[in-house]
Amino acid sequence: MLSIIIPAYNEEHYLPALLSSIKKQNLKNIEIIVADNSSRDRTRQIARKFGCRVVKGGKRPGIGRNNGAKIAKGSLLLFLDADCCLKPGFIRGILKEFRKKDLGVAGCFLRPMSDRLVDRAYFSIFNTFTKLSEKTSPSLGGCCILVKRDIHRKIGGFDEDIRLLEEHDYVKRCRRYGRFRIISRKIDTSVRRFDEFGRIKVGSALVLSAAYKTLFGPIKKDIFHYSFNYKK
Repeated sequence: MLSIIIPAYNEEHYLPALLSSIKKQNLKNIEIIVADNSSRDRTRQIARKFGCRVVKGGKRPGIGRNNGAKIAKGSLLLFLDADCCLKPGFIRGILKEFRKKDLGVAGCFLRPMSDRLVDRAYFSIFNTFTKLSEKTSPSLGGCCILVKRDIHRKIGGFDEDIRLLEEHDYVKRCRRYGRFRIISRKIDTSVRRFDEFGRIKVGSALVLSAAYKTLFGPIKKDIFHYSFNYKK
């Protein structure tokens, strides 16, 4: 079984599209778990309407992912962000490549839900960097992570004290028990952070946080003031 785990907070705008795209994968033997952080909108109702199991989330994505994983029944866990959307055949494709390459944990390439040249350029650079660094210092987008459940449990899940780039620390620890690679499939993801906070500000925060992580280790203080909450 595959367990899909989605941390969410006030995601009534984006969640229906993601859940619809999952249903259209036409897969059997899967479950969907939404880890809701006390949303003030219809997130929980939407999740239940689509047949999802709903658990308590947390202020940071890692908390919600861990809570979802605790009740997951699948031998594989697929962590997705609520503002993503899957193309037809996406899940079958990543599962096939995951098994063919005998991986323990994997990320994938990102594709912006935007026609703006600057957004496509940014994501192209990001994808190139993640591919080049996959064998040395894994850097990936946390919006799509596929991992064996036993590996997740062996490392104790995500470090819930990390405020930013917790997915990098997570994959680094997972690599002790299984191979990591960036899968060739692309997942569509929103650019709402760019739209709300500005492309220069978000890009700078991510570059600086990556540099800080490399020099000083996991980011456990709110030094970059990076928000996971969005305007309606």
